This record gives sequence, structure tokens and C-alpha cells, in this order.
Amino acid sequence: MKVSGIVCEYNPFHNGHLYHIRKTRENGATHIAVVMSGNFVQRGDVAVMDKLERARLAVRSGADLVIELPVQYCLAPAEVFAAGAVYLLDSLGAVDEISFGSECGDAQKLIKAMETVDIAAITHSAEIKSIMEKGYTYPRALNSVVNGYDTESASIIAEPNNTLAVEYLRALKRFGSDMKPYTVKRKNVRHDDLEIDNGFASASNLREMIEQGVPVDEFTTAEWAEAIRNAASKGEIASLSRLERVILYKLRSSTPEEIELIYDVGQGLEHRIFGARMAGSIDELLFTVKTKRYTMARIRRIMLAILIGITKADMDQLPPYGRILAFNERGREILAKAKDTANIPFASSIAELSQLSDVAERFAELEIRASDIYGLALETVTSAEKDYRAKIMIDME
Repeated sequence: MKVSGIVCEYNPFHNGHLYHIRKTRENGATHIAVVMSGNFVQRGDVAVMDKLERARLAVRSGADLVIELPVQYCLAPAEVFAAGAVYLLDSLGAVDEISFGSECGDAQKLIKAMETVDIAAITHSAEIKSIMEKGYTYPRALNSVVNGYDTESASIIAEPNNTLAVEYLRALKRFGSDMKPYTVKRKNVRHDDLEIDNGFASASNLREMIEQGVPVDEFTTAEWAEAIRNAASKGEIASLSRLERVILYKLRSSTPEEIELIYDVGQGLEHRIFGARMAGSIDELLFTVKTKRYTMARIRRIMLAILIGITKADMDQLPPYGRILAFNERGREILAKAKDTANIPFASSIAELSQLSDVAERFAELEIRASDIYGLALETVTSAEKDYRAKIMIDME
């Protein structure tokens, strides 16, 4: 029994994800556990389909066990997103390796880049700060410094999937994990690429197609394509645009002091956000706040964090539990193995998990609130507290 862990969003699942799972199986994985973003995703957006449906389809597409990444980690920078996901996989105590895609496709080069980044962050912190004071983002400043003495590492961390891969490796190091890294070279299309290549299309491209009502059958599995059609016919495809008024209301009714408490707000950004409260649309709001230092994705994440109420204090704790969204027979075998090795509780009921501790109660509170808000992003609005009544997918076929 070899268990491989995958961090994913499957927003939506495409042929590149299917290829990744196949290559992970070819590398010897008999069982696959995935940590998946819930109803909100790292680019600062709503997931195109509900997390339980995506988890169900993930199990039908090659995963064996799906664990939910808490919402505050979904709406976080790459290093925090990766740390939360790796911590959950490691906490199972049953995962042998972590498998991830990368443009590089070479684990040793990624490890070298990770070590270079760590050295640069410590020994050149003053230079990085100086570059950021000129209005550049931290990743841009870090890349500039790394490029000064290791051009290969700089070129590696300039690619989005490589950057995330480096953060997975940093998280393994941080937690002293025994999980081994395995990387699959990204195939055919680049991250966020709008081009199509031999049946491969990026998730960004597929989301555009779904929004426009264009069939995606060529780029995903038959089951996912059918589920997307069904969701569209029932008004169950989510769009951030439907949250426009509630986001604007939340901003207009918040003070700078309240905004300053929100996660990832710093260096006076609360005043810039507060100053944009008169915006008449999300687009106007985002472009008013955005600068070279603050990327559009970061601003979108912060706006959603304000809406959900994710504060800096909420990031002081690692996940106190792992919430199970779906599994099959092999997934049950992973959970059976983890029964004696897990460092935190794993269960499907958020009501039961919320009773574990004050920290668990807060994590569950944010998750339930996030799902309630997500229901407003659907064409057909769902009822509140849906998470309490959620039925997980158990597939024993």
C-alpha cells in the first residue's frame, strides 16, 4: 500500500488533472488522498461548482479520499495555502508521498530552488524590503534578488506551478514530514493559458467556456462534462459577480479599524480599501485598490476575507481537524490506516468537529459562513446552514 497525496482545487477537473493522477499511479501509488479547496479558491474567487459535487466527481475520477482545505487557507497566499494542505496530508500519518504538477518536472531542481529562496529570504531581507518599498510585490522582489546569484532558481520560481511546488517543499521541511516529493511535468498548456492544445485546456479556459455555455466535453471526463451541464441547467454554476452587492455593502459598512483586522491587510492597505468604498462595482473596487505591490488576486482574496470575516487571528492556528468530503473503498483503507497514526481528528460531520475545541468551533463557523455566502453566488440561491446537512460521497462501486 503506497498512499500519495495531492493538493487540488479541481475548479473544474480537466484532462491535465487526469494525466497527473495517471502519472501518480504509474509511480506506484495504490491509494490517493487529496486535499481540495472548498467553495472558495486561491485566486480569490468562488469555485465554479459546489465543493461536495466536486469531491464526488473527484472520487469518480481517480481520487480515493477527499479532505476539505479550510476556507481561510483557500483564500491565502501560496505559502499559507500550501502549508495548510501539506499539514492536513501529513497529519493523516498514512501518506507516503506528495505528488504535484510543475513546469519544471524535476524534484531535485525544485528542492535546490527552495533552498535558494530560503537563503535569499534571510540573507537579503533588507534588499527585498527596499524593492518592495518601490511598490513591487514580495514574489517579484524575491525573484529579483534570487536572479542576482542563481538564474536557474530565479527562472524556476517565476513559473506559477513551480512557485507552488516550492511552497509544498518548504512546508514539508517546516513540519519535518516524512512524505517524499514527486512531481509531474505540466503537460501541453500553461497555468491560466487560454490556448487549447490536443485536448488540454487550463482550468481558467474551462471556466470561461462554462460561463459562456460552451461544451467542455473534449477537455474533461464524460462524468464531469455531464455534471457541469446538469449544474448549469439547475442554476448551480457559481459566479463572483452575483456577490457584487453584498461585497460592496460589507465594505461600505466596515471601518478602517475593522478592515485592518482582516487577514493579509497590512502596511496601511486598510485605508486604501476604505477609500474605495464608494465604488459602484467589483471591477471598479478592485482597480481602485490595486497597485504594483498588491496583485489583483490578493485584493480579491482580501475582499472575500472581509465578506466572510477571516481575521489575522484566524491564521494563528493550523487546522484542528480534517473534514472528509468523499471517499471510496480505497479511501476507507487510508482512513483505517490513519486511525492509529493521525495527529488530528478526521471526520465528515462539521457539527461534530466543531465540538472538539474553541479553535475547531471557530474553523467550523467560518466554513459554514463561507458556504452560506457561496449559496448567494449561485443563480439558484441555496438555503443557509447547508453545511450542517451535507451528505458526503461514499462510493463503494
